[in-house]
Amino acid sequence: MFSPLRKPVSASAKAGSAFSRVTALAELRPLHEAFRWLHLNGQRMLRWQAELIAIPAPPFGEAARSAWMAEQFQAAGLGRVWTDSIGNVFAEFGPEAAENKPVVLLSAHLDTVFPASTPLEPRLEGDRLEGPGACDNGAGVIGMLGIVHALVQAKMPVGATLVFVGNVGEEGEGDLRGVRRIYRDSEYAGRVAAHVVLDGAGAETAVTQALGSRRFQVTVTGPGGHSFTDAGRPNPILVLSLALGKLAEISLEKWNDGARTTMNVGTIAGGTSVNTIPESATASVDFRSTDREALVSLEVALHRAVEDAVETVPDRRSLRYSIETIGDRPAAELPANSPLLEALRAVDRHLGLRTDLRLGSTDANIPLSLGVPAISLGAGGDGGGAHTRGEWYSAVGREMGLRRVLLLTLAMLELAGEQNPASDLG
Repeated sequence: MFSPLRKPVSASAKAGSAFSRVTALAELRPLHEAFRWLHLNGQRMLRWQAELIAIPAPPFGEAARSAWMAEQFQAAGLGRVWTDSIGNVFAEFGPEAAENKPVVLLSAHLDTVFPASTPLEPRLEGDRLEGPGACDNGAGVIGMLGIVHALVQAKMPVGATLVFVGNVGEEGEGDLRGVRRIYRDSEYAGRVAAHVVLDGAGAETAVTQALGSRRFQVTVTGPGGHSFTDAGRPNPILVLSLALGKLAEISLEKWNDGARTTMNVGTIAGGTSVNTIPESATASVDFRSTDREALVSLEVALHRAVEDAVETVPDRRSLRYSIETIGDRPAAELPANSPLLEALRAVDRHLGLRTDLRLGSTDANIPLSLGVPAISLGAGGDGGGAHTRGEWYSAVGREMGLRRVLLLTLAMLELAGEQNPASDLG
């Protein structure tokens, strides 16, 4: 995190300072060269994007894309390119990252929601690319790669080390495992001054509030049997249904109380035939909220609902149940007076943009929950059909989106270069 300023500074002074910083950066000749590269290489980036999304990358199956990312970083001329044990790919730009100095991260997740068996046949026509993962997160990954090339070709001077990361495990059951590893075990843990996440398309929104979620797999098991001759034996499907119904009532009450809280049963399975008492029933449950305490209370409610449902069965000793945590994304928010947000407003002012601040569940959840200034941005262009086989991306407007990301990242690098050693950061 950033260290406290030595003297109190008013909000207007900070805003003025941020705009002055961005204006000074915008006057640098190397930045003009970087912008020129982005302007001239739109089709090249689209071809990279088509190549990328033709590589399967289901959760826990991102190895091929990790290898592709490492090759691209090396081909671009970045220093210190390496891959960690779970598939996160790192590369550095700028001064060597001294052990006690802050760094800035620019990341994009490599994984998709699609199973490995999903047909991947990218269709590129003009400025439009169609195919699973074309936007989420082909747009983010290639936006990051475009910035890599623009900085290298322009020989852009930077105030601190910029670390590029193609990370795994953002989607679904990946549960942000790639970014968790970075902040828990990497050499950069405790040294990140700011983290910019590229996720999808767009240039006029920013995710600054992390939507928290807790996910569980609930299983109820029993002896099973024939529907007629064994009638009266406890039925796991009915018991599980009773618990889920009660839970739905509780979550609806929380929604009506004004909390931004939801509950969803995403999958449910069990049984073998219509005339068989099932031996087991399983459901996956998703809670989401902007309030950490609401998530905790819903978890407690889940346990109580399952316990109470089991207690309604006369022969309850023949039943067993388990509740397994399968996902945990913390809720958090970027403070309104964060230097990262001041820098974004200054970039918007310079480029003539206006950013809407939004709520979302992204890789930024992890750094925000740790107090690290982080933001999730689109990488320009437009897209739709996310998480479907009809997903598409349009590169129209990508250049402006990447200018925004580049200027913001450079502003944070300048600020990070002025900070005290990471051990002194507040």
